[in-house]
Amino acid sequence: MSGFWRPGASTPDADRPTTLLSADVDADDGAGPSCIHYERNPKASLAARRRALPIAAHRDEVLYCVERHQTTVVVGHTGCGKTTQIPQFLRDGGWCRGGRAVAVTQPRRVAAQTVAQRVAEEVGCVLGDAVGYAIRFEDVCTPGKTEIKFCTDGALLRELAEDPLLTKYSVVMVDEAHERTLATDLLLGLLKKVQRARRDLRLIVSSATIQAESFAEFFDASAAAPGGDDGKGGDEPSRKPVIMSVEGRAHGVLMHYLDEPTGDYVRTAVETVLEVHRSEGPGDILVFLTGEEEIDDAVNLLEEEAREMRRDSHRHSSAGLDLVVCPLYAGLNPAAQLEAFRPPKRGTRKVVVATNVAETSVTIEGIVYVVDSCFAKQKAYDPERGMESLYVAPSSKASANQRAGRAGRVRPGKCFRLCTELDFRALADVTAPEIVRSDLASTVLQIKAMGIDNIMNFEWISPPPASNMIKALELLYALRALDDDAKLTKPLGIHLAELPVEPQLGKMLLVSGEMGCVREALTVAAYMQVRSLWVTHRGQKKRLDEMRQRFAVEEGDAIMILNIHDAYCDARNQSKFANNNMLNHRALLRAGDVRAQLKRHLDRLGVITNSSCGEDTIPIRRAIAAGFFANAAALAPYGGGADGSVFNSLRALSARARARELRVHPSSAIFNSRPTCVVYCSAVRTDREYMRDVTVVEADWLRELAPHFYRAVPARA
Repeated sequence: MSGFWRPGASTPDADRPTTLLSADVDADDGAGPSCIHYERNPKASLAARRRALPIAAHRDEVLYCVERHQTTVVVGHTGCGKTTQIPQFLRDGGWCRGGRAVAVTQPRRVAAQTVAQRVAEEVGCVLGDAVGYAIRFEDVCTPGKTEIKFCTDGALLRELAEDPLLTKYSVVMVDEAHERTLATDLLLGLLKKVQRARRDLRLIVSSATIQAESFAEFFDASAAAPGGDDGKGGDEPSRKPVIMSVEGRAHGVLMHYLDEPTGDYVRTAVETVLEVHRSEGPGDILVFLTGEEEIDDAVNLLEEEAREMRRDSHRHSSAGLDLVVCPLYAGLNPAAQLEAFRPPKRGTRKVVVATNVAETSVTIEGIVYVVDSCFAKQKAYDPERGMESLYVAPSSKASANQRAGRAGRVRPGKCFRLCTELDFRALADVTAPEIVRSDLASTVLQIKAMGIDNIMNFEWISPPPASNMIKALELLYALRALDDDAKLTKPLGIHLAELPVEPQLGKMLLVSGEMGCVREALTVAAYMQVRSLWVTHRGQKKRLDEMRQRFAVEEGDAIMILNIHDAYCDARNQSKFANNNMLNHRALLRAGDVRAQLKRHLDRLGVITNSSCGEDTIPIRRAIAAGFFANAAALAPYGGGADGSVFNSLRALSARARARELRVHPSSAIFNSRPTCVVYCSAVRTDREYMRDVTVVEADWLRELAPHFYRAVPARA
């Protein structure tokens, strides 16, 4: 392979495998939204396919461990089938009798939906009947009838707030726990508390090998039992967790590294795919990039090259295969997601360009080659600035091994890492848990809503930084969600905890009732919950800017959202309207669904939801200021230059700290404007700090709406 070498090989052309992987990844947790699977033997029955999975030989051992131990840690290697089969073992073993159910959590929405579809197919029921799923703003279950419920960690946390003992469930399975998302860590801490009160609740933690012992140690309550461990001969289950390992069916994966570092890993990934296509045998290719923009760029380049290949027959692959390119990321429309999972037609090689959603949560069969950028998007939180940002960072070795393991499912595969071997060795062993690099305001609010007031003594697998916790408490206190004793206020704090949005956005929704602009607030909040409102295409940035300007107004991005929503609702052909204006039709539909659900939440809380401010934008902008007053900024002296207006954070100015410079993001409706004062919903840091979802406000509003936070707002010219 040109540009790559293999450790231990005497020449770049040596083909002796030197590095074998047995990555600890779940490989049978579903496929695309419509769950089309690649099968090695498509004529085999579902029962035969289930029996062929490695976990099938361990059915009795799984049921024995669950029966005899409160907590079972399952190490499921590649392709073992634990995600789809263990819930069915439990159902067949009687754990769903008496109206009880089994809950299986997933860290990502895509995984919860696709695995539920797959298991429903295997059980032989309609999705939402015996098998269902629940994610934020969507619940496909039938109360009293659904026996296996797949859900995100966050969805189960919501249930915990309403039912602290999870009385409807006999077993909770936390899948992909080694990903250590913020919701997963919080859920595990709460489940440990629930187990103390409910000795009959069983917990299954699905983990990669590197995390298994730490999970077992965390849930080990045997020392607290009378006389040590119990349940070894009686009816009570043992409080000492058991670790069970299930072999996978991974083949060897040959590793390749770059000779020299690359300055553009997206283009290098494209070149590597083309080199594989020309010189390697049959087998699909999976490319890992960091986000939607990179994926779209790579897909466009590959599709352009594929068209050239079709016109020039001698440029086909050595196997005579045509090239079909499919993107895969969370914001993609379902039909396009489906293509990534569909088996390729005869005579074609499929290339899937994906984010890390394809790392563990979903499985794409037929992959033989993996091209790994060795980068991923990660969240980082700066408590001093109160800013959470998403940035591209090197992935960990554990993550890289998960990705490489995708190449070894069908037959021995190859992984091309777009870094040198020396750089790979310098990567961190595991990715830092999300809890140590996140804003904890929503987490603290959830914990408080469950009656846990002493959050500093809450049991975490990895305790969060004290500075992050303090900043969360400060924000919630400023929002008046907590009182002087750090307890939830009534009714505001309790209502904020019940809304499935961030506390600041929730405050905006609740205040909108008093300001007579609930309809507008619901629209703004709903649109902020969807990704990728605009459709971007390579080489069409200028046209996209023109489309934004059609709806842009000087009052800011929130009012632009209202203009888009009104125009979309008035359009006769909404799909055509979206296409003509470079808007994501699926995102617009999703925003409508979210808006309807948020409206039901406000109705339940007693907020009158039919009020509207009409053409007057002041009420909705005041409501936004009431929620996001902590994110206020004033125009800096001289106002900045051609690269956007410069603002100073009012929080820093009020504290007489060094002025913190913020710029309006280029995608904002007011990028070229210079308003005196603004509030923003989030900030992102790249080479500079940019404000996103920016709304123009009056400085006097901040003193009026948050007098406890701003005594005097400095005037800026």
